[in-house]
Amino acid sequence: MLRPLYGLMAVLVWSAPAPLTAQVGSSFQVSAQVVAGCLVVGGVSHYGNLNFGSHSALASGTVSTALTGTSVTLQCTPGVALSMSIGGGQNTSSGTRNLKRSTGSQLLAYQLFGDAGFSQNLGIDQSVAVTYSDPNAIKLPVYAQAQLSGTLPAGSYTDVVQVVLTW
Repeated sequence: MLRPLYGLMAVLVWSAPAPLTAQVGSSFQVSAQVVAGCLVVGGVSHYGNLNFGSHSALASGTVSTALTGTSVTLQCTPGVALSMSIGGGQNTSSGTRNLKRSTGSQLLAYQLFGDAGFSQNLGIDQSVAVTYSDPNAIKLPVYAQAQLSGTLPAGSYTDVVQVVLTW
């Protein structure tokens, strides 16, 4: 009785399928899309200062300044159309930007410009193109003028305006 059992086992071992080697080939696609854009380097909370300086309360005439003291630089993909708009500030009145005396209600009107020649007026919330030659070191072109009347009370006059960049 032992013999048939051994014979059956031998048949089962010889009849088991041998592992097959197979080669399966296929492919898949890899892709990426790189889009043009800009990067704000140095933080986005403070673009700099427009400081008209210190003047006598009796002084009259036009004073001017440029945006300075900024560590913010913009970097854009070459050819990106960059634009900015600047709000009216905290003390706007009848469509005019104003500096306000910190201990009173007196206002000193000022205007913003997009060029050092003071010919490109930056209206309130007006979108203006920002031109640049170096896409890795773009600075905002903001210049300001104020007219001193000679009758303003002495004090510190300030305003804060919001800049919106679009590309």
